[in-house]
Amino acid sequence: MHDQAETPSPPPLTLLPPDLAGVASPMHRAGDLEVRLAATPEEVTAAQALRYAIFYDEMGARASEERAAARLDIDAYDPFCDHLLVIDHSAGADGPQRVVGTYRLLLQRVAARHAGFYSADEFDLGPLLTGAGSGQQLLELGRSCVAADHRSAHTINLLWRGIATYLGQHNVSHMFGCGSLHGTDPHEHVRELAYLHHHHLAPPELRARAHDGLRVETDALPQGSYEVRQAARALPPLIKGYLRVGAMIGDGAFIDREFNTIDVFVIMPVERIADRYAGRFEVAGAGGGGAG
Repeated sequence: MHDQAETPSPPPLTLLPPDLAGVASPMHRAGDLEVRLAATPEEVTAAQALRYAIFYDEMGARASEERAAARLDIDAYDPFCDHLLVIDHSAGADGPQRVVGTYRLLLQRVAARHAGFYSADEFDLGPLLTGAGSGQQLLELGRSCVAADHRSAHTINLLWRGIATYLGQHNVSHMFGCGSLHGTDPHEHVRELAYLHHHHLAPPELRARAHDGLRVETDALPQGSYEVRQAARALPPLIKGYLRVGAMIGDGAFIDREFNTIDVFVIMPVERIADRYAGRFEVAGAGGGGAG
Protein backbone atom coordinates (compact mmCIF):
# COMPACT_ATOMS: atom_id res chain seq x y z
CA MET A 1 0.00 0.00 0.00
CA HIS A 2 3.07 2.14 -0.41
CA ASP A 3 3.45 3.14 3.20
CA GLN A 4 6.48 4.83 4.73
CA ALA A 5 8.51 2.45 6.90
CA GLU A 6 8.17 4.35 10.15
CA THR A 7 4.36 4.49 10.13
CA PRO A 8 2.94 3.07 13.39
CA SER A 9 0.74 0.01 13.27
CA PRO A 10 -2.99 0.50 12.69
CA PRO A 11 -5.21 0.03 15.73
CA PRO A 12 -8.06 -2.49 15.69
CA LEU A 13 -11.08 -1.22 13.79
CA THR A 14 -14.31 -0.30 15.52
CA LEU A 15 -16.95 -0.33 12.79
CA LEU A 16 -19.24 2.69 13.03
CA PRO A 17 -22.77 3.26 11.71
CA PRO A 18 -23.05 5.15 8.42
CA ASP A 19 -24.84 8.20 9.84
CA LEU A 20 -21.71 9.39 11.63
CA ALA A 21 -20.06 10.88 8.56
CA GLY A 22 -20.89 12.78 5.42
CA VAL A 23 -18.80 12.81 2.28
CA ALA A 24 -17.35 16.28 2.90
CA SER A 25 -18.09 16.70 6.60
CA PRO A 26 -15.71 15.87 9.46
CA MET A 27 -15.62 12.18 10.33
CA HIS A 28 -13.77 12.61 13.63
CA ARG A 29 -11.94 15.38 15.48
CA ALA A 30 -9.36 14.88 18.23
CA GLY A 31 -7.73 18.04 19.48
CA ASP A 32 -6.19 19.91 16.56
CA LEU A 33 -6.47 16.92 14.21
CA GLU A 34 -9.48 16.11 12.05
CA VAL A 35 -10.04 13.18 9.70
CA ARG A 36 -12.37 13.37 6.71
CA LEU A 37 -12.52 12.89 2.96
CA ALA A 38 -11.03 15.54 0.70
CA ALA A 39 -13.74 17.94 -0.40
CA THR A 40 -11.92 20.13 -2.95
CA PRO A 41 -9.30 19.73 -5.68
CA GLU A 42 -6.94 21.81 -3.54
CA GLU A 43 -7.18 19.27 -0.71
CA VAL A 44 -6.40 16.41 -3.10
CA THR A 45 -3.38 18.39 -4.31
CA ALA A 46 -2.23 18.79 -0.70
CA ALA A 47 -2.41 15.01 -0.26
CA GLN A 48 -0.43 14.51 -3.47
CA ALA A 49 2.22 16.94 -2.22
CA LEU A 50 2.52 14.99 1.05
CA ARG A 51 2.81 11.73 -0.88
CA TYR A 52 5.60 13.18 -3.03
CA ALA A 53 7.54 14.34 0.03
CA ILE A 54 7.33 10.88 1.62
CA PHE A 55 7.64 8.53 -1.35
CA TYR A 56 10.11 10.48 -3.50
CA ASP A 57 12.08 12.78 -1.18
CA GLU A 58 12.23 10.42 1.79
CA MET A 59 11.99 6.90 0.40
CA GLY A 60 13.79 7.31 -2.91
CA ALA A 61 11.06 6.63 -5.45
CA ARG A 62 11.94 7.59 -9.03
CA ALA A 63 10.05 10.67 -10.18
CA SER A 64 9.23 11.44 -13.79
CA GLU A 65 10.18 14.91 -15.04
CA GLU A 66 6.53 15.96 -14.78
CA ARG A 67 6.18 14.76 -11.19
CA ALA A 68 9.51 16.24 -10.15
CA ALA A 69 8.62 19.62 -11.60
CA ALA A 70 5.23 19.69 -9.89
CA ARG A 71 6.48 17.97 -6.70
CA LEU A 72 3.21 16.03 -6.68
CA ASP A 73 2.60 12.27 -6.66
CA ILE A 74 -0.15 12.02 -9.27
CA ASP A 75 -1.41 9.05 -11.26
CA ALA A 76 -4.39 8.09 -13.41
CA TYR A 77 -6.35 6.69 -10.44
CA ASP A 78 -6.43 9.86 -8.35
CA PRO A 79 -9.39 11.56 -10.08
CA PHE A 80 -11.89 8.83 -9.22
CA CYS A 81 -10.61 7.79 -5.78
CA ASP A 82 -11.69 9.12 -2.41
CA HIS A 83 -8.82 10.70 -0.49
CA LEU A 84 -8.93 10.31 3.28
CA LEU A 85 -7.09 13.15 5.02
CA VAL A 86 -5.83 13.96 8.48
CA ILE A 87 -5.82 17.76 8.76
CA ASP A 88 -3.88 19.70 11.38
CA HIS A 89 -5.75 22.81 12.63
CA SER A 90 -3.10 23.88 15.14
CA ALA A 91 -2.55 27.18 13.27
CA GLY A 92 -6.01 28.30 14.39
CA ALA A 93 -9.22 29.20 12.64
CA ASP A 94 -7.55 31.90 10.55
CA GLY A 95 -4.33 29.98 9.89
CA PRO A 96 -3.48 27.45 7.17
CA GLN A 97 -4.84 23.92 7.44
CA ARG A 98 -2.13 21.34 6.87
CA VAL A 99 -2.68 17.82 5.50
CA VAL A 100 -0.46 15.55 7.64
CA GLY A 101 -1.80 12.10 6.73
CA THR A 102 -3.63 10.43 3.87
CA TYR A 103 -5.01 7.17 2.52
CA ARG A 104 -6.40 6.64 -0.97
CA LEU A 105 -9.65 4.67 -1.14
CA LEU A 106 -11.06 2.97 -4.24
CA LEU A 107 -14.38 1.11 -4.18
CA GLN A 108 -15.00 -1.80 -6.52
CA ARG A 109 -18.05 -0.22 -8.17
CA VAL A 110 -16.01 2.91 -8.93
CA ALA A 111 -13.02 0.93 -10.21
CA ALA A 112 -15.32 -1.02 -12.54
CA ARG A 113 -16.43 2.21 -14.22
CA HIS A 114 -12.91 3.48 -14.80
CA ALA A 115 -9.45 1.88 -15.04
CA GLY A 116 -9.93 -0.94 -12.55
CA PHE A 117 -7.79 -1.34 -9.44
CA TYR A 118 -4.27 0.01 -9.05
CA SER A 119 -3.13 -3.33 -7.59
CA ALA A 120 -4.03 -5.09 -10.84
CA ASP A 121 -0.87 -3.62 -12.39
CA GLU A 122 1.15 -5.90 -10.09
CA PHE A 123 -1.21 -8.77 -9.18
CA ASP A 124 -3.81 -10.93 -10.90
CA LEU A 125 -6.97 -10.10 -8.95
CA GLY A 126 -9.10 -12.73 -10.67
CA PRO A 127 -9.43 -15.06 -7.66
CA LEU A 128 -10.36 -12.16 -5.39
CA LEU A 129 -12.93 -10.68 -7.77
CA THR A 130 -14.76 -14.01 -7.96
CA GLY A 131 -14.13 -15.28 -4.42
CA ALA A 132 -14.86 -12.31 -2.15
CA GLY A 133 -18.61 -12.76 -2.16
CA SER A 134 -21.40 -11.38 -4.34
CA GLY A 135 -23.43 -8.34 -3.40
CA GLN A 136 -20.63 -6.75 -1.40
CA GLN A 137 -17.90 -4.30 -2.28
CA LEU A 138 -14.14 -4.62 -2.30
CA LEU A 139 -12.17 -1.60 -1.09
CA GLU A 140 -8.61 -0.93 -2.23
CA LEU A 141 -6.39 0.98 0.21
CA GLY A 142 -3.32 2.72 -1.14
CA ARG A 143 -0.88 5.63 -1.04
CA SER A 144 -0.85 5.70 2.77
CA CYS A 145 1.57 8.12 4.37
CA VAL A 146 1.97 10.42 7.37
CA ALA A 147 4.17 13.51 7.72
CA ALA A 148 7.35 12.82 9.70
CA ASP A 149 6.41 15.16 12.55
CA HIS A 150 3.00 13.48 12.97
CA ARG A 151 4.00 9.80 12.96
CA SER A 152 2.27 8.78 16.14
CA ALA A 153 -0.46 6.43 17.25
CA HIS A 154 -2.73 9.47 17.56
CA THR A 155 -2.57 10.26 13.83
CA ILE A 156 -2.84 6.61 12.77
CA ASN A 157 -5.82 6.10 15.09
CA LEU A 158 -7.61 8.93 13.31
CA LEU A 159 -6.86 7.53 9.85
CA TRP A 160 -8.21 4.15 10.85
CA ARG A 161 -11.26 5.61 12.52
CA GLY A 162 -11.92 7.34 9.21
CA ILE A 163 -11.54 4.06 7.32
CA ALA A 164 -13.92 2.37 9.78
CA THR A 165 -16.51 5.07 9.17
CA TYR A 166 -16.06 4.71 5.42
CA LEU A 167 -16.67 0.98 5.72
CA GLY A 168 -19.89 1.76 7.55
CA GLN A 169 -21.05 3.87 4.61
CA HIS A 170 -20.49 1.13 2.03
CA ASN A 171 -21.16 -2.59 1.77
CA VAL A 172 -17.49 -3.59 2.01
CA SER A 173 -16.57 -7.24 2.57
CA HIS A 174 -12.79 -7.06 2.04
CA MET A 175 -10.08 -4.43 2.07
CA PHE A 176 -6.88 -4.97 0.11
CA GLY A 177 -3.80 -3.29 -1.30
CA CYS A 178 -0.06 -3.55 -1.79
CA GLY A 179 2.09 -3.75 1.33
CA SER A 180 5.62 -2.50 0.72
CA LEU A 181 9.06 -3.61 1.88
CA HIS A 182 11.69 -0.95 1.27
CA GLY A 183 14.25 -1.66 -1.46
CA THR A 184 14.16 -3.86 -4.55
CA ASP A 185 16.67 -6.61 -3.69
CA PRO A 186 14.69 -9.77 -2.81
CA HIS A 187 17.67 -11.23 -0.94
CA GLU A 188 17.37 -8.45 1.65
CA HIS A 189 13.84 -9.57 2.51
CA VAL A 190 14.03 -13.32 1.93
CA ARG A 191 13.24 -14.15 5.58
CA GLU A 192 10.30 -11.78 5.82
CA LEU A 193 8.82 -13.03 2.55
CA ALA A 194 9.19 -16.65 3.63
CA TYR A 195 7.53 -15.88 6.96
CA LEU A 196 4.57 -14.25 5.21
CA HIS A 197 4.24 -17.19 2.82
CA HIS A 198 4.39 -19.86 5.50
CA HIS A 199 2.26 -18.17 8.16
CA HIS A 200 -0.15 -15.75 6.47
CA LEU A 201 -0.94 -17.07 2.99
CA ALA A 202 -4.50 -16.30 1.89
CA PRO A 203 -6.83 -19.15 0.87
CA PRO A 204 -6.92 -19.87 -2.89
CA GLU A 205 -10.18 -17.98 -3.45
CA LEU A 206 -8.59 -14.76 -2.13
CA ARG A 207 -5.00 -15.33 -3.25
CA ALA A 208 -4.06 -12.70 -5.82
CA ARG A 209 -0.95 -13.75 -7.76
CA ALA A 210 2.01 -11.50 -8.58
CA HIS A 211 2.48 -11.02 -12.32
CA ASP A 212 5.44 -12.64 -14.03
CA GLY A 213 8.41 -10.58 -15.14
CA LEU A 214 9.00 -8.70 -11.89
CA ARG A 215 7.60 -11.48 -9.72
CA VAL A 216 9.52 -12.64 -6.63
CA GLU A 217 8.87 -16.06 -5.11
CA THR A 218 8.09 -15.77 -1.42
CA ASP A 219 8.94 -19.36 -0.47
CA ALA A 220 12.67 -19.25 -1.31
CA LEU A 221 13.47 -20.39 2.23
CA PRO A 222 11.89 -23.62 3.54
CA GLN A 223 10.17 -23.71 6.90
CA GLY A 224 12.62 -24.34 9.71
CA SER A 225 15.53 -22.66 7.94
CA TYR A 226 15.01 -19.21 9.49
CA GLU A 227 14.12 -17.80 12.91
CA VAL A 228 10.39 -17.05 12.77
CA ARG A 229 10.32 -14.33 15.42
CA GLN A 230 13.21 -12.46 13.87
CA ALA A 231 11.56 -12.58 10.46
CA ALA A 232 8.27 -11.29 11.87
CA ARG A 233 10.00 -8.47 13.74
CA ALA A 234 11.79 -7.37 10.56
CA LEU A 235 8.53 -6.63 8.73
CA PRO A 236 7.52 -2.98 8.21
CA PRO A 237 5.30 -1.74 11.07
CA LEU A 238 2.21 -1.23 8.92
CA ILE A 239 2.34 -4.77 7.51
CA LYS A 240 2.73 -6.11 11.06
CA GLY A 241 -0.28 -4.08 12.08
CA TYR A 242 -2.36 -5.46 9.20
CA LEU A 243 -1.40 -9.01 10.19
CA ARG A 244 -2.51 -8.40 13.77
CA VAL A 245 -6.01 -7.56 12.60
CA GLY A 246 -6.29 -10.68 10.45
CA ALA A 247 -4.71 -9.76 7.13
CA MET A 248 -3.46 -12.42 4.71
CA ILE A 249 -0.94 -12.37 1.87
CA GLY A 250 -1.18 -13.24 -1.81
CA ASP A 251 0.92 -15.52 -4.01
CA GLY A 252 4.37 -14.08 -4.64
CA ALA A 253 5.68 -10.52 -4.43
CA PHE A 254 6.29 -7.86 -7.08
CA ILE A 255 9.29 -5.55 -7.57
CA ASP A 256 8.13 -1.95 -7.95
CA ARG A 257 11.21 -0.16 -9.25
CA GLU A 258 9.52 3.22 -9.49
CA PHE A 259 8.69 3.26 -5.77
CA ASN A 260 11.84 1.39 -4.71
CA THR A 261 9.86 -1.36 -3.00
CA ILE A 262 8.99 -5.03 -3.06
CA ASP A 263 5.22 -5.33 -2.77
CA VAL A 264 3.11 -8.10 -1.32
CA PHE A 265 -0.63 -8.35 -1.77
CA VAL A 266 -2.49 -7.76 1.50
CA ILE A 267 -6.14 -8.80 1.90
CA MET A 268 -8.23 -8.09 5.02
CA PRO A 269 -11.73 -9.57 5.43
CA VAL A 270 -13.76 -6.93 7.28
CA GLU A 271 -15.84 -9.52 9.13
CA ARG A 272 -12.69 -11.23 10.39
CA ILE A 273 -11.38 -7.94 11.76
CA ALA A 274 -14.64 -7.28 13.58
CA ASP A 275 -14.85 -10.81 14.99
CA ARG A 276 -11.28 -10.75 16.24
CA TYR A 277 -11.85 -7.67 18.39
CA ALA A 278 -15.54 -8.00 19.27
CA GLY A 279 -14.70 -9.03 22.84
CA ARG A 280 -12.39 -6.08 23.48
CA PHE A 281 -13.90 -3.26 21.43
CA GLU A 282 -17.40 -2.04 20.74
CA VAL A 283 -18.16 -3.21 17.22
CA ALA A 284 -21.32 -1.63 15.88
CA GLY A 285 -23.37 -3.18 13.08
CA ALA A 286 -22.90 -1.27 9.85
CA GLY A 287 -26.28 -1.61 8.22
CA GLY A 288 -25.44 -4.94 6.58
CA GLY A 289 -22.13 -3.54 5.34
CA GLY A 290 -18.82 -3.41 7.18
CA ALA A 291 -19.30 -5.96 9.95
CA GLY A 292 -21.41 -8.30 7.84
